[in-house]
Amino acid sequence: MADLTHRTVETNGIKMHIAEAGEGPAVILCHGFPESWYSWRHQLKALAAAGFRAIAPDMRGYGGSDRPEAIDQYTLLHLVGDIVGLIDALGIQRAVVAGHDWGAPVAWHAALLRPDRFRAVIGLSVPYRPRGGERPTTRMPQTADAIFYQLYFQTPGVAEAEFEADVEQTMRRILWGGSGDAPPRPAGAPVGMVPRQGGFLGTRPVPAALPPWLGEPDLAFYAGEFARTGFRGGLNWYRNIDRNWELLAPYTGAQVTVPALYVAGERDLVVAFPGMDQLIPNLSRFVPQLRQTIMLRGCGHWTQQERPAEVNAAMIEFLRGLPA
Repeated sequence: MADLTHRTVETNGIKMHIAEAGEGPAVILCHGFPESWYSWRHQLKALAAAGFRAIAPDMRGYGGSDRPEAIDQYTLLHLVGDIVGLIDALGIQRAVVAGHDWGAPVAWHAALLRPDRFRAVIGLSVPYRPRGGERPTTRMPQTADAIFYQLYFQTPGVAEAEFEADVEQTMRRILWGGSGDAPPRPAGAPVGMVPRQGGFLGTRPVPAALPPWLGEPDLAFYAGEFARTGFRGGLNWYRNIDRNWELLAPYTGAQVTVPALYVAGERDLVVAFPGMDQLIPNLSRFVPQLRQTIMLRGCGHWTQQERPAEVNAAMIEFLRGLPA
């Protein structure tokens, strides 16, 4: 990765580490949970080679960026504010914003709230979801025996203790378990449920071997980062789901009006979440300039890492088709 440059910038009251490559129109790459700038390693090089300036931050709470202690410092308004402040710090007037997993809602809402600064948006895995009429956690499934994983993440300290007990095994299980290489979910089985008497990782067995897209050095990088930082910062994003819903009330019914691209894996559990079978086919109702929806056969959750060539090609084609 010697062709990348790394530095720290000040944005929105925090210090943010970024990796960047290339020159040209700017593309900001927002990662999700539990990841880092490193999840965009393939895109940084490809976008730079295609004539773009690619910038991948460690998002708030991760890696080399600041990790505020207070839970309420991780709302979508903070996260979007970080990206606005980032392009300000870099002297960029307008950029394309891309996001994967939790980074996708950041990207979608950056485009929603500041179309004057973000001229287009690329969402991987998570589509734009318009604000609903009910507090989100009240709609999350739970039974006598299990709760939705986002509910499991709500209580501070619980998931941290589980994940930090053996960080290398945690990352091995999560990255493989969410990928298209893991065994398929049985038909009709609930999605994303955590046993009340067990933990999140118990639903994700240890793989016999790593998949081709994830080498031991890649795993070691992630494990090293989270061994140093812990998981609290990333988990705090989940603890603001209801607060985000409250803060975004003025934008109920608002559309994402800039050009957009959506890419997901057919085997990504996110696309099997309740309501996605209706939302994804109708995404253009909420994102009227949606140029394309691409579903990658056999691909799981880690879209840009599992299928870098296809994701790179789709992103570059979309970027080249944008107005200057």
